[in-house]
Amino acid sequence: MTKKETESKDTDKKHKDAKSDPKDAKVNPKEVKSNPKESEAAQKDKLITSLTEMLQRLQAEFDNYRKRTDGECQNFKKYAEEGMIKSLLPVLDTFEFAFASKDKPEEFYKGVEMIYAQLYQMLEEKGLVRLQSEGEKFDPREHEALLTEESKGKENVVLEELQKGYKFNEKIIRMTKVKVSKKS
Repeated sequence: MTKKETESKDTDKKHKDAKSDPKDAKVNPKEVKSNPKESEAAQKDKLITSLTEMLQRLQAEFDNYRKRTDGECQNFKKYAEEGMIKSLLPVLDTFEFAFASKDKPEEFYKGVEMIYAQLYQMLEEKGLVRLQSEGEKFDPREHEALLTEESKGKENVVLEELQKGYKFNEKIIRMTKVKVSKKS
């Protein structure tokens, strides 16, 4: 073997050792001066080590961020309906009032009316809107036709609401079930 081949094998061996554990890689200043290619390799190894460490830190930070947001999301879901529950408590109180007066039919009926009024008002405040349909032209985006009836008046007009429909924050959450007119 020539001297050049021996030096090349020694350099390759050192280079492989440096790749296996970059922290143990040490650059000998005499080798750097005599072999500029190894200096380049050592610089690349340092760069790879630095970038690997940066990537590991970013991955750990992202993992911590994901865990934190998952926990916050679970807490949000757990307590999101607290406001709705609090606003339903007066309705619950009125139910108790109605049940306490079940032997007095007029007071019981009055209690049920109060419950309906309170519940409807609370739902309106939260964004619920009742769809008005009777006498209106049939709209398949808002109405579900369950029955048709022959009529001498206009065709496709809502004659009767069979079940009320509602919007919540401009989105229809239940279509109005209706009876629609058709030409006789």
